[in-house]
Amino acid sequence: MDPILSSGDTAWMLISTALVILMTIPGVALFYGGLIRRENVLNTLFLSFITFSIVSVLWFIYGYDMVFSTDIWGVIGAISNPFFNGVLESGALSSYAPTIPQGLYAVFQMTFAAITVALISGAVVERMKFSAWLAFVPLWLTLVYMPIAHWVWGGGWLFQMGVLDFAGGIVVHLSSGVAALAMVLLVGIRKNAKLLPHHLGYSVIGTGLLWFGWFGFNAGSALGASNLAVSAMIVTNTSAAMGMLAWVLMDKINTGKPTLLGALSGAIAGLATITPAAGYVNVTSALIIGFVSSIICYYAVSHLKPLIGYDDALDVFGIHGMSGIIGTLAVGIFATPLINSAIKGGVIAGNPAQLGIQLLAIVVVGLYSFIVTYIIGMVIDRTIGLRVEEEHEVQGLDINLHEESGYRLS
Repeated sequence: MDPILSSGDTAWMLISTALVILMTIPGVALFYGGLIRRENVLNTLFLSFITFSIVSVLWFIYGYDMVFSTDIWGVIGAISNPFFNGVLESGALSSYAPTIPQGLYAVFQMTFAAITVALISGAVVERMKFSAWLAFVPLWLTLVYMPIAHWVWGGGWLFQMGVLDFAGGIVVHLSSGVAALAMVLLVGIRKNAKLLPHHLGYSVIGTGLLWFGWFGFNAGSALGASNLAVSAMIVTNTSAAMGMLAWVLMDKINTGKPTLLGALSGAIAGLATITPAAGYVNVTSALIIGFVSSIICYYAVSHLKPLIGYDDALDVFGIHGMSGIIGTLAVGIFATPLINSAIKGGVIAGNPAQLGIQLLAIVVVGLYSFIVTYIIGMVIDRTIGLRVEEEHEVQGLDINLHEESGYRLS
């Protein structure tokens, strides 16, 4: 496609970028903030906001180049335009999306980097030092997110092999979910490891903003105002709805009562699992993907977590990590060139080799994210220290780390 600026595509991508920003601040912040003790609500909200700010700065200093610049040995991009030097001035169009400005593509991709790191915070809330988190964000962004994003989206070795990840099942959900597991194994179990949501209303608003913003996340990944964006929007909503219904059903079967928290969790599972497949599958496949993912995530949260004994506070691995795996495999099965003519499709379309590529990506990215995250965590633990003082944890982090309180209750 010859580079020709499209005002329609540009307008849609500006909107999509804003929608994905809304997912992190305040979507993730509110979703997480409502699920913890009231003594930690401000600290939990703060983690998402500070993450977004750090990533916003580093992305344009060197991050965009490391992901999307000239490929070096399939591993990482060359830093050719530090500080985004000359890009805005030139008005150049994007080589990855030739109908929109390069700057717009860069800021759209920045929003993905920001939410990926912010997701990890849900695993370590209520016990991780704020200073340790400030060190963790730039290290993880640079050493884990940027290489993985380059491998899959920026021309790296997995990209060259033909891996399919439409909007981030591997790059976003798998990488953050596995990283969350590594961090909770390091930081340890909370003094009170029960999930005691102090304000589910916050989480309802957060989930609504995530669902709304996800249309920018998935439909925006079509990189233009096109039929593919429409298709991605429809299957995204369908999978989310089916995920919610499936989780409510599992609640009813297993406990006798449907829960609102379960409904929210199911919606997030449905959204996360359709993400890698959104531009490759039809509605029937979306229904299957959302249903299966929600049930598997339900058992990962209700059975696998207590069986292994890790304290993933807000189930980042159980929902995002597992959904990333399921959705990435689903691409290898259900992807069809009838939806996206740029691909050969998956098993059902007569291309079983795609499933093998998807599985390889899951194994390699999962291992890489876990190992490097664990090393980052150990280094921080032995220097700054990961865990807050026991007294601060019991009393609450808001007052002890920030000298603030989320509520003034008489």
